[in-house]
Amino acid sequence: MDRGLYIAMSGAKEILLAQGVNANNLANVNTNGFRADFEQARSMPVFGPVHPSRVYAMTEHPGIDFTAGGLETTDRDLDVAVQGKGWLAVQAQDGSETYTRLGDLQITQDGMLVTGSGLPVLSQNGPIVVPPYQKVEVGEDGTVSVIPVGNNAVGLTAIAQMKLVEPPLDQLKKGEDGLLRLKEGGTTPASANVKLITGALEGSNVNPVESMVQMIELQRQFELNIKMMKTLENTGSAGSQIMKLG
Repeated sequence: MDRGLYIAMSGAKEILLAQGVNANNLANVNTNGFRADFEQARSMPVFGPVHPSRVYAMTEHPGIDFTAGGLETTDRDLDVAVQGKGWLAVQAQDGSETYTRLGDLQITQDGMLVTGSGLPVLSQNGPIVVPPYQKVEVGEDGTVSVIPVGNNAVGLTAIAQMKLVEPPLDQLKKGEDGLLRLKEGGTTPASANVKLITGALEGSNVNPVESMVQMIELQRQFELNIKMMKTLENTGSAGSQIMKLG
């Protein structure tokens, strides 16, 4: 009896964790450049000093959905979308190099080129700082060019080139901040093969309909586990009553 109760209990717990992953995906359906997380469950024997006679459910994070999101044309000079499997290198809050597809770039009052979430955009030599300008443009290869402030400025001048990378997807992991990092740590070299689309943003790759259906399915599975726990409790109580009659 206790074996079935343990399985139902652990199953309900892991379904709640899976629901959390699904809810996070759904919450980011409108987040530009977001990549959905996968989740799956499997049974796992409880190993110990004797024979593993107990089994519990375990939710796993097998990977990330790297399918590209749809493109939205904005015609804004500092909006960029990464083509193919490439990534834009940015500096995380802890100072490490991380990767994102979020391309709604901004320039701070100090001239720092950052993403919409305030993370500095990196070049090969560190964060990119833009001098006072009349106009700024981003090239297909990530080159940042400006027309400097001044009466004699007549053409664009390249000041830096964004670090665009293309690491193997199986080497990437997502952190709690939603940014991608190498599983083994460190950084990846820039790739000349990665190109940008200017004046556009990549949307989230979350399918809201699929996520809503998944949410309903997980809710039903949770309810079934709770009903199983109640049934096992009633069965155990009935068995105790029978033993008392004997």
